[in-house]
Amino acid sequence: MYHAHFGLREPPFSLTPDTSFFFACSSYQEALNTLLVAAKNGEGFIKITGEVGNGKTLLCRKFIATLGPSFVAAYLPNPYLEPKSLLLALADEFNVAIDRGADQHLVLKAITHALLNFARAGKRVVVCLDEAQAMPLESLEVLRLLTNLETEKRKLMQVVLFGQPELNERLKEQSVRQLRQRISFQHQLGGLRKDEVDLYLSHRLNVAGYQGGRLFGKSAVKLLHRFSGGTPRLINILAHKALMLVFGEGGQQVLPRHVQTAANDTPAVRGPLLLRWVWVGLTMLIVSGGLGWVLMQ
Repeated sequence: MYHAHFGLREPPFSLTPDTSFFFACSSYQEALNTLLVAAKNGEGFIKITGEVGNGKTLLCRKFIATLGPSFVAAYLPNPYLEPKSLLLALADEFNVAIDRGADQHLVLKAITHALLNFARAGKRVVVCLDEAQAMPLESLEVLRLLTNLETEKRKLMQVVLFGQPELNERLKEQSVRQLRQRISFQHQLGGLRKDEVDLYLSHRLNVAGYQGGRLFGKSAVKLLHRFSGGTPRLINILAHKALMLVFGEGGQQVLPRHVQTAANDTPAVRGPLLLRWVWVGLTMLIVSGGLGWVLMQ
């Protein structure tokens, strides 16, 4: 690979959500601040939504890593679980020993006992659910019932829902209207702005050990933003492919043609590219047609 060629310790644009690569752009820092404030306030439900590839999982892991020792955090990466399976998964996260043959009532009772013990020890419990738009409505209702548990001062458990925009539609269901009313903090996670893409690339390269000159030319950075729409996952894919192309040529800088070739090889940007060129073509036809009509008068 190109790591030695560019003097890198590790892959700078891996798709693995490594918190050491967390980039605190405006939207991400605002989301992290929202999460930390909500956690300290002890609110019941918090919601973070964002399009596919906008870094929700990385934000979730960064949030958990930022929480201090006074918090107990549970992370469920796949919440597509029916109620009892969800409760068993929470029991595992809280290190509660439960007989797998126990019914749902006994599992719920054991989790409640664990939450009370955490509260007595001065611990706050935060449950983070990734891909929450896939959670069955019945399981969401079980979570709501768990967040009903409280002392005179605060809730025994907080829940953070990370999900795609479809989560908003699911929460409009009449059956979860009580949960919807208990979402006290929320944030819509956006992509990177044009002026943030260059900083994002430099940040990831520096974390990966890069110490050379400018690796991505300014024109290449503009194309990266255009083709990716500011979506971090797409930026990582395109940047990785572009570096492979530069390495194959023995070069030292990513140029627009490298990004263009990488985009042509990435299905996720083909639709927008095609639509863009169709729009440009139609605009040129309209303009040329109008100009021809004027000249004929």
